[in-house]
Amino acid sequence: MLKRYLLILTALLFINQCFAQDTIEVKRKLSGDVTEIFRALAKDVNIRVGLFKAVYKKNTIVATGVYENDKKVSLWQFYDPKGTIMQSYDYSTGRLFYEAPEDTTSHLRYLADKFLKEGDKVTKPIKVGGRYYGYLPYLNLFTLPKEYAYVNRNSLAARVELLVSPGGRLADYKVTVIDGDSGIALRTINMNIKLPDPADLVFIPATLNGEPIACRIIIQCVVTNAGHLAFE
Repeated sequence: MLKRYLLILTALLFINQCFAQDTIEVKRKLSGDVTEIFRALAKDVNIRVGLFKAVYKKNTIVATGVYENDKKVSLWQFYDPKGTIMQSYDYSTGRLFYEAPEDTTSHLRYLADKFLKEGDKVTKPIKVGGRYYGYLPYLNLFTLPKEYAYVNRNSLAARVELLVSPGGRLADYKVTVIDGDSGIALRTINMNIKLPDPADLVFIPATLNGEPIACRIIIQCVVTNAGHLAFE
């Protein structure tokens, strides 16, 4: 009997060890300040599974949720760099539970592609991921052109313009490099909207009197030392 129990215990330990070896922890930089930490299949680190979190400067969580076979599932929470909750979204049901109020201190501005009349009811487009974490892939995708390689980054600014279609898809993405001292636009660059993660193309569209409309999102940014963009 004792021998049988020992065999069962050995088998269980072996199975647990195999499962433990099936996944590994991965840490990946999303931006200069944000690191993503998640588990992935050992045989393919691009397939995320289980708990996910993104951490700002090693101590503030800005996103947390669960992956199932590299697909976001269930309820995710998104925060700003101060730890204030910005959004709660359920990926399994496609339901937005919470979006933090936005005021004049926001980095984002919205331009509806429609003439608005008094009394019109307008809602802004919403990026799943919140107004901080959700926009990091766009900011980090930009790299300052080589022609500005020797320009002091502190003397440059940038303006990101995203066009969201009535269907809630990213239709256009451009970055205008600006002289920070004079405010003069130096160059506008049309970015490739075939982003690595297709989910980054999806928005909840703006509406006008309940009907979806196209809308532009304007983000004022600074240029980092690495030549990417960060919120102003």
